[in-house]
Amino acid sequence: MKEYKVGLVGIGAVGTEMVKVLRQRKFPASEIRVLATRDRDEEIAGETFRVRATTPEAFEGLDVVLFAGTEGAKGASKMWGKAATDAGAIVIDNGDDFRMREDVPLVIPEINADDMERMVRGGARFIANPNCSTIITLMGVAALHRVNPLRHMTAVTFQSVSGAGRAAIDELELQTRQLAAGEPTVPKAFAHQIAANVLPQIGGAKPEMPGFTTEEAKLTFESRKILGAPGLRIACTCVRVPVFYAHSIAVHAEFERPFTAEEARAVLAKAPGVKVVDDLPNAVYPMPKDFGGQDDVGVGRIRVDPSVENGLALWCCGDNIRKGAALNAVQIAEELIRRGLI
Repeated sequence: MKEYKVGLVGIGAVGTEMVKVLRQRKFPASEIRVLATRDRDEEIAGETFRVRATTPEAFEGLDVVLFAGTEGAKGASKMWGKAATDAGAIVIDNGDDFRMREDVPLVIPEINADDMERMVRGGARFIANPNCSTIITLMGVAALHRVNPLRHMTAVTFQSVSGAGRAAIDELELQTRQLAAGEPTVPKAFAHQIAANVLPQIGGAKPEMPGFTTEEAKLTFESRKILGAPGLRIACTCVRVPVFYAHSIAVHAEFERPFTAEEARAVLAKAPGVKVVDDLPNAVYPMPKDFGGQDDVGVGRIRVDPSVENGLALWCCGDNIRKGAALNAVQIAEELIRRGLI
């Protein structure tokens, strides 16, 4: 089997998970070259790497470069993405700087890998990973959309603190201990206390969408691009909840034709990367405690929504660091190999 030289820019929560995923899936890498702000030795996912400072020369000889950007650490791909492609690599970027560019495929491999192939064969060397909440939401609705097109979707997200990085994880741990001890909490990673609380704001205000946040705009515009449905009506509210890992999304969707719950379950049961977990009488449904650390996205609470014509309601849950970021990026690289694009 041919082997590939893989670059990795950034070693925070997502970068560490990318190393884990590459090893767990036995990605055919002859080298994993880790790049960051400075030279040093670093233990990443139980393995010691010689981390190199990111320079244009550091990308030489690489076949594919994964940028492990997060919403809180932007700009690496803007600074170094062109140097990577100029050196001959294909870039897969987890950040949000290039997602909505027309010349950049925005890819969930189970959903729109054909779009990626068409654009890469046409010369694209830069591929974007969608936002974590977008990925988890669309894993639950894209297979349904393919057989019965969406007309409207409302989504409410319940997003774990790991989506905001290591400092947010540490803050939830600390505040949980402080509350148990009767001590005051001092928010730093978030605008307000996150322990025993929910925050109905993720991101800043989006001027183009008055009253909505940047996170809500991402879910809206990215979903339209990935589904190839530029006119799809979408409304969403993104909420941070005191959960460490895995995002959950409540979706209410309206389709062109009626969907029964049984029909929807049958479609989703065949969808790659989806696990139907749906037995309300026995209190069985997807939850963060079960889907944190898992590759599949769980879908449950599937039911007809009688409040709209041809309505369906469902609940999606998936690990935002794995399928919502690191795993999706590695799957893109695997798909590039499978299709002979690198």
